[in-house]
Amino acid sequence: MDPAAAQDVGLSPTLANIKRTHTVRLGYREASPPFSFLDQSNRPIGYSLELCEAIVEEIGTAVDDDALKIEYVKVTSESRIPAVLESKIDLECGSTTANAERARQVAFSPLIFVAGTKLMVPKAAPVSGITDLKGKTVVVTKGTTNKQAIAAADKKFALGLTIVTADDHEQSYQILAEGKAQAFATDDILLYGLIARHKAQDRFKVVGDYLSYDPYGIMFRKGEPPLSAVVERTFRKLATNGDLVPLYNKWFMSRLPTGERLRVPISLQLEEAFKVLDSSAGTRN
Repeated sequence: MDPAAAQDVGLSPTLANIKRTHTVRLGYREASPPFSFLDQSNRPIGYSLELCEAIVEEIGTAVDDDALKIEYVKVTSESRIPAVLESKIDLECGSTTANAERARQVAFSPLIFVAGTKLMVPKAAPVSGITDLKGKTVVVTKGTTNKQAIAAADKKFALGLTIVTADDHEQSYQILAEGKAQAFATDDILLYGLIARHKAQDRFKVVGDYLSYDPYGIMFRKGEPPLSAVVERTFRKLATNGDLVPLYNKWFMSRLPTGERLRVPISLQLEEAFKVLDSSAGTRN
């Protein structure tokens, strides 16, 4: 065995590649505030990216390189899973639902957020839920779980919906804004983020019961226990140091670098999930 290979014993393929290239590739989204989006200088920022940057620090410890470079790689809802599977990115730092179907292909970090499919509609529209959209057009973003949620509701309530798709959340928003659809269906938090971003509180509202349950996670390659361990360790450290809730509040309660404020308090479910990760919690009782 050559010396370089000997050093990589105990590293998974992803970690070994990062050690070799001194680079971690982070997949980001252009229009998923506050998780992953572009600031005024077109730099990727957000809650998910900050969590990924903490994972990069921990990867640095694992591969014994405290000067790892970060390469930001743009992904869409449609391209994000292939990007992980084809090793184009090492961590996907977006707004990705961790469900059983996806878990057959990729791995996920501990829970970072809980969302669900809702509808954005014009403020003046007489729409309070999906059944008010009978015969209407709904836009969804390609490659999202929301499309299945809308198709299931369409079938269940025999609504005769026309479901159209756009490449990203910003395009879906524009289709609604231009009147080419009567509703935009995606995760509620992304709808609130887009309304805040466009200062469109007077134009649009978010309505309806949850049409799906969408727990978010950071996505990475499956079948690499050393990489999984690094991700898990990052979250446990953040939780134990009391950093997860302040990090949440920075992106969901405080003013964003782009100027808007979402004011979405942490849910009890997410707060409990963070507490479970806190390894010092048992010593406090």
